[in-house]
Amino acid sequence: MSESVDDRLLAKLQELADRCEEINTEMIDPAVASDPTQSIALAREAGKLRRLVEPYLETKKTKQELDEAAEILADPDQDPEMKELAESEIGDLRRRYTEQLEGLKEKVVTSDDAAISSVIVEIRAGTGGAEAALFCRDLYEMYLRYCEKQRFKVEVMDQSGSDMGGFKELTMTIRGNGVYSHLGYESGGHRVQRVPETESQGRVHTSAATVAVLPEPEEIDIQINWDLETEEFVSRAGGPGGQNVNKVSSAIRLVHNETGITVSMRDEKSQHKNRAKARRIMTVRLYDHFRSAADSERAAARKSLIGSGDRSQRIRTYNFPQNRCTDHRIGLDLYSLDKLMQGELGELIAGLQTYDKEQRLQNL
Repeated sequence: MSESVDDRLLAKLQELADRCEEINTEMIDPAVASDPTQSIALAREAGKLRRLVEPYLETKKTKQELDEAAEILADPDQDPEMKELAESEIGDLRRRYTEQLEGLKEKVVTSDDAAISSVIVEIRAGTGGAEAALFCRDLYEMYLRYCEKQRFKVEVMDQSGSDMGGFKELTMTIRGNGVYSHLGYESGGHRVQRVPETESQGRVHTSAATVAVLPEPEEIDIQINWDLETEEFVSRAGGPGGQNVNKVSSAIRLVHNETGITVSMRDEKSQHKNRAKARRIMTVRLYDHFRSAADSERAAARKSLIGSGDRSQRIRTYNFPQNRCTDHRIGLDLYSLDKLMQGELGELIAGLQTYDKEQRLQNL
């Protein structure tokens, strides 16, 4: 008889509880306590584990009480008063255990994502010329409206405009509680089908933009020797901003030698500010690069759904003539594109979250 999802979940949580106990034992060892590096690392690991272990232990306690009540009811020799007491408690215990178990499932599959409260979002125009740049702007405005509804803070770090008011590319930081669990599903190719502003014959065109959502955890364990591991190129920024921008070499381009990852930053008039922003984005891109490599053995469904940063994968189509938005990963069609473009992404994101949760539970 194969293990159920609940059995696998509880077994996994018991392993984490055992590890928590091991850490507690290690931390009182004088050799560990006298080593700040080791003790800090263990304390950090214990802190992460406790978010899951503490509610698990509460659930385990409830299950023990439920089992004891069931044993009393099943025992023909048990005292009638004890049976009556067990009968009065068993319904509440079942409800509490079910609620706690569902809460555990939610925590297990969302704990890491929910802990990320800052992301860097990059939107780039793809095929389609001026229309693709306009679609890039529309995606930015869609996310901006959604973030306003969620009370997330948005900061545009860099942008490159087009002649008709669109964006060739745009980079922004979004901060807020659990922001990655909301927007982490947006990485990939976004396709739009509509009549462009430049089309005089009323024909529907297809254009594309790509989105990458890079998590920016509070603690990124990546050390970069900027002098040895990267090359820096300085140039004039160009574009709007007055004579200073065009005369002073303030634009920064960083290239990471090992991975070839490149970051360009020209938004600020100050070379120092552009360098700081470029290094921040480089750090997050490298974190995402190495995290994706480490997670390569995760379930294929999970990798295709969130956090892969794969711009080539088409994840969604926005069909304006039909007022339809299709998310190809979960086969969801919503005939409310007008509302989605106004930032009402709740139903779409909820569908992705539900599917993601089910897949991750199956792959425990």
